[in-house]
Amino acid sequence: MNRPVPLHEAHDPLDFGGKAAQLGAALRAGLRVPEGFGLHHNFVAAIAEGDSAARSALDAACATMPGPFAVRSSAIGEDSGAASFAGQHATLLNVSKVCDAVTEVWKSGWADAAQAYRQRVGAEGPMRMGVVVQRLVNADTAGVMFTRNPVTRAAELLIEAGWGLGEIIVQGMIIPDSFRLLPDGTVLERRAGVKNIAIRRKPDGDTHKVPVAPDLVEALCLGDANLAELVALARACDATFGDVPHDIEWAFEGDTLYLLQRRPVTGM
Repeated sequence: MNRPVPLHEAHDPLDFGGKAAQLGAALRAGLRVPEGFGLHHNFVAAIAEGDSAARSALDAACATMPGPFAVRSSAIGEDSGAASFAGQHATLLNVSKVCDAVTEVWKSGWADAAQAYRQRVGAEGPMRMGVVVQRLVNADTAGVMFTRNPVTRAAELLIEAGWGLGEIIVQGMIIPDSFRLLPDGTVLERRAGVKNIAIRRKPDGDTHKVPVAPDLVEALCLGDANLAELVALARACDATFGDVPHDIEWAFEGDTLYLLQRRPVTGM
């Protein structure tokens, strides 16, 4: 594949990686996913090797979509039921130079830690890196949702949330708000975290950490309406991917909820 494809056309995880294929399936099912492209692993390799035709094709595709962009790994075998690779490969946010970012993501697949993880989980064959390029959601609140409690394995939703972009939670920089809900939406527990910093976009690209207003540090960042939308998203993922445990990354931009990533929970 010598061109970017609209994300809803990224069908085959052996070509585009599991992350792209699952987001493509979500789009085809009508879930709200930020617009973007899936990049075939051969196309990614061509960009990383400096192929001028591939780089021009990607630049032209990105010119048709509002930026800035999020550039995320979608390696072949990533986000499978056996191995999530979460945190092993690069994600770059607030990107304007997309070709350079794709190259950085490709390089992350060859890092020592990523290669060691591949060996540990028995990943077969050489590293092949697909990539997802999407409009960056300028998140007011973001976080993760497990549709089964990953600690107790109870049949309940566990949601963690913070202000700004969700990397603040993925990277463990704050104590997030946490919520436990039954699958029908009944709230079992709300626990305020300590959200003293947020990750926001920088005007000139990249992101930075900014202090959170004192009155918001321990204020819950999700209300009942937000939680109801997240419950509906969990049900939509069940309908699309089957009634299996999901690990979902999400973001609210204003009142609009977006699905950013979905992977099966490993080990359940």
